[in-house]
Amino acid sequence: MTELTDTQTLILTRASARPGNLALPLPEGLHGAAAKMAIGRMTKLGFIEEVEANVRRGEPLWRETGDGHGTTLIATEAGLDAVGIDPVVVRAMAALRDAKPEAIAAAQRPGTKQAQLIAMLQAPEGASIAEIAEATSWQHHSIRGAISGSLKKKLGLRVLSEKLAERGQVYKLSSS
Repeated sequence: MTELTDTQTLILTRASARPGNLALPLPEGLHGAAAKMAIGRMTKLGFIEEVEANVRRGEPLWRETGDGHGTTLIATEAGLDAVGIDPVVVRAMAALRDAKPEAIAAAQRPGTKQAQLIAMLQAPEGASIAEIAEATSWQHHSIRGAISGSLKKKLGLRVLSEKLAERGQVYKLSSS
C-alpha cells in the first residue's frame, strides 16, 4: 500500500467533499514546485486525474492549455479509496460535477443511510421499498421522499423503477 503524505491526504480528503471530487483549490501555502511535485506523484499513482475544466461553471484551473481552455484536477476512485472514502459512494457521485455542492457534500459521507440507499440502488437487481426499509429502519414514506427529493431533485440522479411480480416496485440508479 502506498504511504501518502499529510498534504496528499488533505488534498484527497477535501476533494471528496467537493462537487465532482475536484482537487482544487490546493491547501493554503502549497504553490509552485511543491504543488507540481505533490500532484505529479499523485497523478503517477492514479490518485488524481487532469480533466478539461468547465470554465462556465467556474471550476478552478490547474493549468491553461493555450487554446482558451484549461484543465482542472479531480480525485479518482483509487485516490479516494486510499484515504478511506467509500468507493460505492464515489461511483454514484462521479457524474455529479454539475450538481449542487451542498447536496454532494451531504451524500458523500460514508456510512450514512443515504450512502447505504445509494449503494442498494446501484446493485444490478436494485432494491424494493421493503428491502430498503429493512436495511435502514426508515418508514416507507421516508424512503420515497429520499428517492424523490434527495436523490432525484437535489443530487440529480436518475432513478428508474419497475414493478416486479415477486418483489413489488423495484428502484435502481440508471447507469447513464
